[in-house]
Amino acid sequence: MKKMIPLACAALLSGAAGYAFAQEAQDPPAGPVAPEAVAADAAKNKLQSVMVTGTRANDTETRRNSTAGKMVFGREELDRNGDSNVGEILKRLPGVTMGGAPGRGGGGVRMRGLGSGYTQMLVNGERPPAGFSLESLAPDQVERIEIMRGPVAEFSTRAIAGTINIVLREGYQQKDIQLRVTDSIEQGLHSPDVSLTVPGKIGGVSWLLNASVGVRREHDESFSFDQDVVTATGEVQKEQEVFGMGDRRSTRLHLGPRLSYKFDNGDTLTYQQFLMHGKTDSTTESALVQNIGEVVPEYALSQSVSDSSQTFTRGFGNWVHKFEGGGKVDVKFGVGGGRSKSDSERFHYNAAGQLTDRFVDGDKSSSASASFGGKYTRPAGEGHNLAAGWDVEGGTREQTRVSLGNGLPQFEDSGSDLSADTRRIAAFIQDEWDITQRWSAYFGLRWEGIRTTSTRAGEAVENNTSVFSPVLHTVWRIPGFERDQVRASYTHSYKAPDLNDLIAAPTFSRLNSATRPDRIGNPDLKPELAKGIDLAYEHYLGRNGILSASAFVRNIDNLMRREVTLRQTPLGPRWVSSPANIGSARTSGIELEAKFQLEELMEGAPSIDLRANYSRFWSDVEGIPGPDNRLDQQAAQTANVGMDYRMKDLPLTLGGGFNWTPATHVQTSLTERVTTGPKRQLDLYGLWKFSNDLQLRIAGNNLLGEDYETGRVVTTGGLAQMSFGEARSYRTVSVKLEMKL
Repeated sequence: MKKMIPLACAALLSGAAGYAFAQEAQDPPAGPVAPEAVAADAAKNKLQSVMVTGTRANDTETRRNSTAGKMVFGREELDRNGDSNVGEILKRLPGVTMGGAPGRGGGGVRMRGLGSGYTQMLVNGERPPAGFSLESLAPDQVERIEIMRGPVAEFSTRAIAGTINIVLREGYQQKDIQLRVTDSIEQGLHSPDVSLTVPGKIGGVSWLLNASVGVRREHDESFSFDQDVVTATGEVQKEQEVFGMGDRRSTRLHLGPRLSYKFDNGDTLTYQQFLMHGKTDSTTESALVQNIGEVVPEYALSQSVSDSSQTFTRGFGNWVHKFEGGGKVDVKFGVGGGRSKSDSERFHYNAAGQLTDRFVDGDKSSSASASFGGKYTRPAGEGHNLAAGWDVEGGTREQTRVSLGNGLPQFEDSGSDLSADTRRIAAFIQDEWDITQRWSAYFGLRWEGIRTTSTRAGEAVENNTSVFSPVLHTVWRIPGFERDQVRASYTHSYKAPDLNDLIAAPTFSRLNSATRPDRIGNPDLKPELAKGIDLAYEHYLGRNGILSASAFVRNIDNLMRREVTLRQTPLGPRWVSSPANIGSARTSGIELEAKFQLEELMEGAPSIDLRANYSRFWSDVEGIPGPDNRLDQQAAQTANVGMDYRMKDLPLTLGGGFNWTPATHVQTSLTERVTTGPKRQLDLYGLWKFSNDLQLRIAGNNLLGEDYETGRVVTTGGLAQMSFGEARSYRTVSVKLEMKL
């Protein structure tokens, strides 16, 4: 299979080339052309040139014209359902699934069903700082979302599943001050939010100030069931039930000023700063009931209070200079950092109501980073647009953890403090080649090296990796079918070990078991390497419609996965989860998408926009017996359907969407099996447009309100340890008033 992938790509390219050149050869010039016709054509071409430079392509046109497949979702998609965070928007996009309970997130963003680390998340083309949650980003801070299913040399190729690039608000043709006031209601708890966008321009200076502030209130309820069973006899040795609830109040502030200056020589200098600050206070309470077991449970009632705060900032700058002959240099730079702090205090009581234990936990971390890169492009020969560039980035991280049990340190011997430095350097070259009028190709090569050094408990740890990634994309526009085109890609990509997996300070589980293990890092991890091929067929309808079918396959080496083992520690025998490279795997899938206006198919039809997408994924991991020896957390399927209906006699638009992901069953190792229950989410909205400057949007999210279920079974040493969890999810209603001032 590894040899067949590049051969198949080469065959596809050579076959398409032959057909394209044959088509051009069959249509030679008919003879001398009259001067009047030449003048008419020249006038026509001149008019088209003016239109191109004066009009920005819409999202569908951008997708259609891109040689390396890219989907773009702008303000229409971002505003449609009145979502409170970007995570709610991402769940409806083709091939994207969200982990965690509905409305709560926390499980990461996944493309093609693949879990954490396989999907590259970028902000303005750069990786966000550690701890930054893209899921919680306010939609009003975002200009558009770009999805690339295959990597390109210009960005990091740490994108086995694909790349999602969040582009922050820009000042393109925006003239009005925009004010949006929102109130979201969940279980009677109000979560207000206010956002303001202020554009401006004086001479060659233009600016855009975007700010939002909000408060979120949430109540959670959960249930878990744990059982230890002797596999040979079926005897139940221990059975516990834990009932939990909690209340949480979060405040956040997002600021995004953007400044741009155009020099007299045509150069442009742009700088954008993004600041995110959040604070959370929460209280939790859980009751533990032990139905079976001789060992006295750790507690009967647990109560805790905690508070945390996070501050992240990042500056994005770039300078663009154009040379004579069509050359252009784009130099970019960035600087950022973040701080986070959390403190919690937990009290354990026995069945008689007596205080038995008091735990104090604290965590402080800080990070700083700086980056510098650039790209030089210029036309070369007929139809070639060459580019070469570089990226250099450095970052530091400091973390201090304190964990006291009844006043005594819990893991000082294992190292509670750590510091880490990362250095990344990359260089790339690419060629976008218009081979014929109907056939374009993209060739790219990127080298990227990452060096991580750290110190934990006085012990130095170092990890060095480097990866070469060739990438090839091509698109062929079918003659005689002007709205149809075929795409193909052959790519190398990789997944780097997370910093926490390399050098993480130990995380200790209060109820330590095979299903609730401690977690540690592994400094010897190697990156996962993937080779893949993508094929797609696209048919465009009208200005914004599309029907597409695509397929992909990825072969992955050095697969990383966490393994759970029983180890001797300073605290005695403990179940410990640690990451390791375990072998190879393969994943494949098909993705179908439809988006169109009903009027484009049926004359006189009502003004209805329809959207639907469906994805089916397969995977198998070498060395783990089936069934369900899938890649970790990968869903087998996901689907979305949606509709918007614009009434002709009223300034009212009604719409909604349904998101479905079935239950997931994964055999993660020889001894562990993990399950996740189905997710079904229904969202509806209504938009009343009072005028061009005032509109009201009412939305309901997660209207089915189904519980979120998880399960885990670890079988080792003749004992099966099972854990089942259930978390409630809640319906949310939001009211948003949108004004232009």
